[in-house]
Amino acid sequence: MNYYKRLKDIREDNNLTQEDIAKILNTTRQQISKWETGAQMMGVDKYIVLAKHYNVSVDYLLGLKDKPENLF
Repeated sequence: MNYYKRLKDIREDNNLTQEDIAKILNTTRQQISKWETGAQMMGVDKYIVLAKHYNVSVDYLLGLKDKPENLF
């Protein structure tokens, strides 16, 4: 799975909009769109914030693991 597909899938699975994630990451909806389409790569600091928010590993968000593992 492409890392950027996982970003979109987990957002949609949690019934969140790009605007919701933009607020969490202190960025714009347009930037979220670029990350979710693979047009740009997201920084590791943003992955850490999302991993904590979704309570999953960064490896899962990056598509390196297929099974989400809870952080807490």
